[in-house]
Amino acid sequence: MTQLSRTALGELTTPALLLDATVLERNCEAMAQRAARHGVALRPHLKTSKSAEVARLATRGHSGAITVSTVAEADYFARHGFLDITYAVGIAAGKIDALHLVQRTHGARITLLADRVEAVRAAAARARTLGARFGLLVEIDTGGGRGGVAPDDEALLAVAREVQASESLWLAGVLTHAGHSYHAAGLAAIRGIAEAERAGAVHAAARLRAAGFEVGTVSVGATPTAVCADRLDGVTEMRPGVYTFFDLDQAARGICRIEDIALSVLATVIGHNPRSRRVLIDAGALALSKDESGAEFRDGLGFGLVCAAQGTTPLGGLRVAELHQEHGLVACEGDGKAGVQAMFDALPLGSRVRILPHHACMTAAPYDRYHVVRGNGAGVHAVWGKAQGWHAATPAAWHDAATPATGHGAATAAAAAA
Repeated sequence: MTQLSRTALGELTTPALLLDATVLERNCEAMAQRAARHGVALRPHLKTSKSAEVARLATRGHSGAITVSTVAEADYFARHGFLDITYAVGIAAGKIDALHLVQRTHGARITLLADRVEAVRAAAARARTLGARFGLLVEIDTGGGRGGVAPDDEALLAVAREVQASESLWLAGVLTHAGHSYHAAGLAAIRGIAEAERAGAVHAAARLRAAGFEVGTVSVGATPTAVCADRLDGVTEMRPGVYTFFDLDQAARGICRIEDIALSVLATVIGHNPRSRRVLIDAGALALSKDESGAEFRDGLGFGLVCAAQGTTPLGGLRVAELHQEHGLVACEGDGKAGVQAMFDALPLGSRVRILPHHACMTAAPYDRYHVVRGNGAGVHAVWGKAQGWHAATPAAWHDAATPATGHGAATAAAAAA
């Protein structure tokens, strides 16, 4: 982390990723309290932030256990002292070498995920060759339809038996993710999915125990179900992720309020086009992502809502209507001549705006740092680094990262240390 002496937003090169620490802290505390009320551990999914500074807030008061989705994240967080890591993507044997190196280098404990006998067999064989050992969670499909075995499927026991037969793997428990909750309309529907998620994971664990297997972990996780679950009995941990930042997708369904969105993209107005009735900004598809997930539940969001640079209250009727790779085109409701002129007047050339994103995970991913602000304060007071990409850094890269780089495109000291 790099501390700054209140760098003004106007001094930042855009597009820049802004993170409101006040909102972030509030979101993290609310989820921690929710987990405590349910009597379950919180293992936050850090694919959203990919940031050690965010991880410290998200695990405050908890064990420090985390969830990741890439080898790069596992490596990054282990280097920052987070040593109990669930790699929550079905394991491919080709990733065992890198994950073993993370375990061996940092003393981390990485738990794998699988739903097929063949995947377990291949991972076990590679781990055995390396002299490595991993815990493994059996992935359960509780309605999402992406990966996992059904709670009643005979394949559940077959996967567990394959793990038990291995010298290099041990059965840690079961894991499920109700990803379909992101498409449920209304909180009542999400509560129903949350109960199905809980019941399916608990049932799968009960079947394994009845067959003589030890099941220590019963893991569920998605921000909508974590927020809406009425009960989590039988569950040992939950793994929400996007709650740290929230976004328009969550706000569109009532999971959060607009004022709970901690992440925004700072952009510069670079043009007025009276022919197309658009304002051009320098944040395009790569800076914002083309995700329109919130549009499933709320009209008028475009590719993001436009706010003044000093806050995150949407400016009435303005949205990012179109995206090109490095251009965003802002439109106003109605597109009438008077409205367009008012938009041009409100957003003069060279002025700054903030854009609230649909999907925080997708928007944050390409950036190498967060510019940390607090509410409508005077400017940036810190820069936080983050992981990027899919592959673990090499020891040589760690050494190179110790030297702060210069220039906007190079990693800052905070990003390098991250």
